[in-house]
Amino acid sequence: MSDVIIEVLERQRVLPVLTVGDADILPPLVEALIAAGVRALEITLRTAEALDHIRYVVQHHPQVWVGAGTVLSAHQWQAAEQAGARFFVSPCTTPALVACAQASAGFWLPGVQTASEIALARDQGFRLQKFFPAEAAGGARALASLAPVFPDVRFCPTGGVDARNWRDYLALAAVPFVAGSWLTPASLVATGDWAAITARARAVCGPEYTLPETQPAGRE
Repeated sequence: MSDVIIEVLERQRVLPVLTVGDADILPPLVEALIAAGVRALEITLRTAEALDHIRYVVQHHPQVWVGAGTVLSAHQWQAAEQAGARFFVSPCTTPALVACAQASAGFWLPGVQTASEIALARDQGFRLQKFFPAEAAGGARALASLAPVFPDVRFCPTGGVDARNWRDYLALAAVPFVAGSWLTPASLVATGDWAAITARARAVCGPEYTLPETQPAGRE
């Protein structure tokens, strides 16, 4: 399953990160992204409604791979998995989360920032890692220095990645995709300008963007 998710993310290039509290906002927001061709998105566990939002996407949009973000504990992992999350994203790498990843059929992006953290996650078998917070850690220049030291590791930068710099990260051979919230800015969400959000997401995906009709219904 992880190979399919990675293929989707590589072809999508940007993983939209959603932090939504209002249940009325989620349906049109997700539909706006789907209209642009988005087939994978992350819902952060930063609101009380996050698990319900994951359940909504799983139930109403089975063609979309929905992941849980800001996963900090085994309890959060288990709750998100029960809600239907198919992949998990963390800002850190802890023994408890490593154990969850090893026991789960879900795909995990462990959070790293330093060479030591990259090496520790790599030793646990994780060859695709979340570089976070990317801009605060030195941005694309810092990652360009770190990546050659770990030629078998790839990175998803997030944290300060936006419309100004996302291409700088994708220009690095070690970066197959990035993640961020700039496709769904608070200003457009607040005004309900779903067409503008669709346009922003479509511009990132590009006119050549296509995906196979892969349904994330079953686990391998």
